[in-house]
Parts: sequence; C-alpha cells; structure tokens
Amino acid sequence: MLINNYIRLVIPSHSRNEAFARTAVSAFAAQLDPTIEEINDIKAAVSEAVTNCIVHAYPDHIADIEIIARILEQDTFYIRIKDKGLGIADIKQAMLPLFSTCAEGERAGLGFAVMESFMDKLRVTSRTGKGTSVIMTKRVISKS
Repeated sequence: MLINNYIRLVIPSHSRNEAFARTAVSAFAAQLDPTIEEINDIKAAVSEAVTNCIVHAYPDHIADIEIIARILEQDTFYIRIKDKGLGIADIKQAMLPLFSTCAEGERAGLGFAVMESFMDKLRVTSRTGKGTSVIMTKRVISKS
C-alpha cells in the first residue's frame, strides 16, 4: 500500500511517556479526519501497546520504544510499536484474555484483547531476548 505520510518516534520506556505516545499518534491520525470514536480507539490501542513495552519488555530498566505511524492509501492508519526487550515466549498464550506474566501488580491481562477490539488488524511478532513488534491497522471512515 502506498504511504502518504509517516512519523517515527523513539521514546524511553518511562511510564510517563505512555500519555505522550498516545497523544502524538492520535494527533498525527487527525489528518484522516477520524470520528471521536475512531480517535479514541487509536489512543486506547497505542496506550496498551506502549504500556506492554514498559511493563513487560523492560521490567527492570529503561530502554527505547520505537513508534512508527503511517497514513496509507484508502484512509488506512498503520501503527507499529517495537521494543528490543525480553520478547514473548508464546504469543498465542500471551494474546489470551486475562493472561499476564506479571505476578504482582494490578495487570488484567487484556492488553492484546483491547488492541484487537479497537483496531481492524493486529499482528504480533516476537523473539525471546530480542523484542516484540506490534503492528495495528485501522481503516478510518473519513467525515469529509
């Protein structure tokens, strides 16, 4: 698919940067003139993906999270959120609702389920010890 525009952000995995990532990506998506519901869907999916990086990829140190967002032809919004952290040993298991690797804390294990429910497509790839890449797309029904 033809890329009409894109951004690339690299942020450290501080929890305070989750809100910035969510806001920056949704501001970029505004070019497509999305509905409030669509923009909220994008914000929620980005929030979950970035939070997964912060909590699971880098549980004991701060490292980079790369975010690429693209405006594709046919009003399709593409987001890739990538880390070079611990990786996921079993992606199918990790994507099950209520599954979490956090023994402590208040993690519901719904991150991937939330991403999947708000976006049209979700693809997760990972290598243990090498990191994880989450790619999401959403077709925006332009109000124009």
